[in-house]
Amino acid sequence: AAPEPEDWLYQQLGAAEGLEKITDGLLREIEHDPQIVHHFQDTDIARFRKLLIEQLCELSGGPCKYSGASMQESHTGFQITQADFDNLVGHLIKVMTEQQVAISAQNRLLAKLAPMYRDVVYR
Repeated sequence: AAPEPEDWLYQQLGAAEGLEKITDGLLREIEHDPQIVHHFQDTDIARFRKLLIEQLCELSGGPCKYSGASMQESHTGFQITQADFDNLVGHLIKVMTEQQVAISAQNRLLAKLAPMYRDVVYR
């Protein structure tokens, strides 16, 4: 079998348009989640959206470079709990499912995001 292209995951997520839809869906979920929305009260949402798209694009093998702060830097002081983190992951899964992203691609993206847990939770 031929090796999969470096941008396989990026393509599975819908490339640039798909990542925008996933990000916008996730922002809607956050906005309606009283458990985690307060973590975003002082966030520049337009900038956050741009950086999240960049980050997902780079992580998935797309043509982008993430230009934001490290996960540790950008989450220090927020006291994000494991429950908050799990909530956000649940919203991401819901949105990807709604966007008809294949389970294999969802799992691949979640595996790339999982190592960030220690840089985000209880900082």
